[in-house]
Amino acid sequence: MKSLKGFLAAALGAAALLFGSVATADSVSVNTVGAGGYDLVSYQNGKKPIPGNGHFTATVNGVTYLFDNKSNLKTFNKNPDKYLPQYGGYCAFGAAVGKKFAGDPTVWEVVDGKLYLNLDNRIKADWSKDIPGYIKKADKNWKKIKNVPASEL
Repeated sequence: MKSLKGFLAAALGAAALLFGSVATADSVSVNTVGAGGYDLVSYQNGKKPIPGNGHFTATVNGVTYLFDNKSNLKTFNKNPDKYLPQYGGYCAFGAAVGKKFAGDPTVWEVVDGKLYLNLDNRIKADWSKDIPGYIKKADKNWKKIKNVPASEL
């Protein structure tokens, strides 16, 4: 009888560990911060963008954006599409050539009220040679590559 009680106790302990782990694994989520944590509204003022902070956040399509202050958060929430970076925050030049390169939030341009990020200053210099042409190519390519993992392009 003593060994049966010991066996049951061990089995219950193992079950608790197993099911406890499963419950914890299911409740874990990933926090993806967009635009490197920079305040998206701050790009539109024509000055250097400013970092946001965790006190003022908005989540769009699973991406969390940080804002410097409550006013910028409210402005963003009124019209998120106006402030979100184009091409999901990937490099605008990369999208123009059918690729997904990481966009650097410190290498940016606002064109016709839309935010475009680029990989680095060298790539931005190439992109700047024909911004309207590259935007047209990127818009067309983005429809094809939007849901394709970067590693497959």
